[in-house]
Amino acid sequence: MKHLLLATVASLGLISAAAAQTSTTTTTTQTTETTGAVTIAPEVRTKVREFVTTENVRSVDAPSGVTVSVGSTLPETVELRSFPSSVGVTQYRYTRIGDRTVLVDPGSRRIIQVIE
Repeated sequence: MKHLLLATVASLGLISAAAAQTSTTTTTTQTTETTGAVTIAPEVRTKVREFVTTENVRSVDAPSGVTVSVGSTLPETVELRSFPSSVGVTQYRYTRIGDRTVLVDPGSRRIIQVIE
């Protein structure tokens, strides 16, 4: 009986340690995703370019005071468009600024990728 109790306590300790380690890893990953550029696979970048080209989306000028680069935030005045599921990046929105396609996180309106 004593051995069973000790084995149970030891198992619970290992599970708790594993859960704590997983939480730390998840938090680190989320921080990296929200502060840095997102890597988009080359084949998805190609689909994005093709989609935006066929849609013939009108390009806009960069808003005053906004640098079009990863990490910059676009103001609410910039219209963001959605991608169809066939493109593969439905979690992001896009706009055309100058001759570049700008992928944006819709929640924060932060630029996550600039495609030339």
